[in-house]
Formats: sequence, C-alpha cells, structure tokens
Amino acid sequence: MSAPETARPPHDARFYLACIGIGLLAGLLSGLFGVGGGTVIVPFLVLLLRFDQRLAAGTSLAAIVPTAAVGVISYAVHGSVAWIPALLLAAGAVVGAQLGTWLLPRLSLTVLRWAFVGFLVAVIVSLFVVIPSRDSELSLTLLSGAALVVLGVVTGILSGLIGVGGGIIVVPALMVLFGTSDLVAKGTSLLMMIPTAVSGTIGNVRRRNVDLVAAAIVGVAACTTTALGAWAAVLLDPFVANVLFAAYLLVIAVQMALRAWRGRPRPT
Repeated sequence: MSAPETARPPHDARFYLACIGIGLLAGLLSGLFGVGGGTVIVPFLVLLLRFDQRLAAGTSLAAIVPTAAVGVISYAVHGSVAWIPALLLAAGAVVGAQLGTWLLPRLSLTVLRWAFVGFLVAVIVSLFVVIPSRDSELSLTLLSGAALVVLGVVTGILSGLIGVGGGIIVVPALMVLFGTSDLVAKGTSLLMMIPTAVSGTIGNVRRRNVDLVAAAIVGVAACTTTALGAWAAVLLDPFVANVLFAAYLLVIAVQMALRAWRGRPRPT
C-alpha cells in the first residue's frame, strides 16, 4: 500500500516567485556558511506556501543536493575541500541518521531541543575564542579519521532527532575541535551533505514527502547564489566570518528554544 499523498499548494505565480526567492537566499547562506540551507528553506516553505513540516523538510533535502554540489565546486576551486574526511563524515552521518530516527520516539524532544540550544550557545562562545588560521589543514590520521566518523554519527543522530542540518554541527566542530580553516570546514561540510541528502531524498520520494517542482526551482535558484556566497566567504576576514556565523547560529538557537518552549509539558 503506497503512502498517502501529502496536500500540496497550487503551483501558481506566487508559488514560483516564492520558490525562487527562497532559493536565492538559501544558496547565498549555503555558500557563505557551508550549511545546506535547510534552516532557511523549511521555515519559509511553511510560512509562505503553507507546506506541512514533513513536506517542507523533504523538499528542502532534495533542493540541497544541487546547492551543495555547486558549493563544493566553488570551495574546491580554492583548494578548500578535504575529500576523504568528508566521506568519513558522510559515512558516519548515514548511520547516525538511522539511529536518530530509531531514538526519536524513545526520547523527550523538548529535552533534546534544550540540550541542542545549550550546544549552540557553547559553539557561539567558542567562535569568539578560537579563530583558526586560513593556512590550517585537516590532517588525516588513524585517530582523527575515527574522530571524524564519530562526529558524523553524532551529526546524523541529531539530524534524525531534531531535523537540524549537518553544517550547523560539522562546520564549528571542524574549526574548534580539529583546528581546521573556516574555508576548509565549510567546503568539507558541503561535500559531506551530498550523499546524506541523496539518501534521504530517495526515501522521501518513495514516501511522497517531496514537492519535486518546488525542490527543482529552489535548488536551481540556490545554485545561482551559492558561488557568490562562497566567494564572499573567501574575501571575509576569519574573525568577521566567525562573527557572522555566530549570528546565524544565534538565530537557529532562538528558533529551537521557541520550539522547545512551545513543546514543554503543560501543567494540568
């Protein structure tokens, strides 16, 4: 028996314009910060086009594939992609996402959200303390390789549990824990997202949780600004880049805190 069809908004002029605008903004932030853009795509699809949360998440994940691919190329031109570490992260993330979806009904979502808010606050503080050199590289050893797989698993678990994109976790972790250049962290994060997003999109298409027209328009529009964001990231001073990324994370932390507050147990 096939999955029920999720209600979709009409594909009128407003729909197309909204998808283009969402894509342009998501692509810019994706290239600038090394994130997938889902933190922009999902809420705007819900607010502007009345997508339900499941359809918005599935559509966002599909749109991320071409966006991340263009971002990887843009960073690779500057030699800012660690290819093997990205594959190790992706392998861990694929496994972790399965664990996250298995744990989801067994854990308190509100507690998880507050814990993630605490994590983001700690990351924001660290971004003002740790400013990696642009010359820093991600050296691969047996120990660091194992640590990257663990980081990928943790990222995948959190993605499966609370729907956050990998870049929000991977980029600051590579900078703070591995001492990686901010550019290498962003390029590597984008590469890690591609196999993870492809895997998730295949499952979402089977469950009819993707508006393929919206995903295509958002993805193509995002591709036009991703390279611009990556170019801006190269020009920015590392400290300024950290400040901007911290501001972006603060917005995500506030959103997550609001969700946690609304989902708190009510007194009877």
